[in-house]
Amino acid sequence: MTIRNLTSPGRYADGNGLYIVVTKSGAKQWVQRLTVNGRRRDIGLGGYSYTTLADARAKAIEMKSQARNGLDPIAIRNEAQRIVPTFADAARQVHKQNALIWKNPKQRAQWITTLETYAFPTIGRMKVGDIRSSHIHTVLLPIWVEKHETANRVRQRMAKVFDWAKAKEYMRIENPVSGIQESLPKIKRKRSHFAALPYTDVANFISRLQTEVQSPNSRLALEFLILNATRSGELRHAVWDEIDFQARTWEIPASRMKMGLAHHIPLADRSKAILEQARDYWGHGSLIFPSALYPSKPMSAATLNKIAKDMGYSITVHGFRSTFRDWASETRSYPNDVVEMALAHGNPNKTEAAYKRGNLFEKRKELMADWARYCEDKKRRAEITA
Repeated sequence: MTIRNLTSPGRYADGNGLYIVVTKSGAKQWVQRLTVNGRRRDIGLGGYSYTTLADARAKAIEMKSQARNGLDPIAIRNEAQRIVPTFADAARQVHKQNALIWKNPKQRAQWITTLETYAFPTIGRMKVGDIRSSHIHTVLLPIWVEKHETANRVRQRMAKVFDWAKAKEYMRIENPVSGIQESLPKIKRKRSHFAALPYTDVANFISRLQTEVQSPNSRLALEFLILNATRSGELRHAVWDEIDFQARTWEIPASRMKMGLAHHIPLADRSKAILEQARDYWGHGSLIFPSALYPSKPMSAATLNKIAKDMGYSITVHGFRSTFRDWASETRSYPNDVVEMALAHGNPNKTEAAYKRGNLFEKRKELMADWARYCEDKKRRAEITA
């Protein structure tokens, strides 16, 4: 009797564990019975209406061979049917998932743009599970020497995409970016530092700042940054709600800090006076030091750096943190962890950090008042001798 003429419900054997199963409704289904890793399994091979006897037999032979070799035919089939994303699709998903974490809009845009520019042309259309170290080498080699910083960012971002793909079980191999540097030319790295003003000159700088810079917003902002050893972004985005005049503190929320931890700054007399002046000028808005052209927006980082440049100094605003650090270490005897906490630096020693959860506020209060006095006293001496 041919399969077409089978009408009675039941299971009819063909060989190699292959059966045609007829249901009570008359539907017919190919099923293979196999023992996989010691367990009996029934594996569907498709309906009779769209799977020929020849196709069913071929599948049965292949799966029987896989089972004999200790493999799981069902897992192999599921893996083959799994929809694995291309590198471009995976990168965009990773970018979307992490976009809210990145505070800087420019950073969010650059993360995916660098991959679109340098990685997508080579591996963008490839399935993540098919990409190997040789493909990564092809992406990085043309830019590894001449655009090393960019190449390194591309490498890090590709690695993140593959870590995500591996966690999603889209790939079974190790991250193809791992160890790729060993196959690329060795780069002699030059340590670069932000140009900083010697601490012996900082009071003269402040004196000139207050007399030569016409914009009260700019000069007060820069002096306030110097006195509190903060980063440019922390100052430019500061709002009045972060200031407690009674407690004389500035609390920068974790969302605006590089290390992701809230930072409490004790305000010295001069810092408090600067804030009171700023409040008299433009205290009606939320920002403490807004843009002169757009009061609802923060001033730009370029504005602060331009002040120093226009005054004839080849320094960066960020360099004043180094100025403060040098002054503290070379002229004072404050404990290193007090100075580091004043700079909001993270402790690389996680065990030590766990035992130092206090913010050393009173000691930092003394430190920042000392720094402000140093600047003020040196400023007065500079004015007297000028």
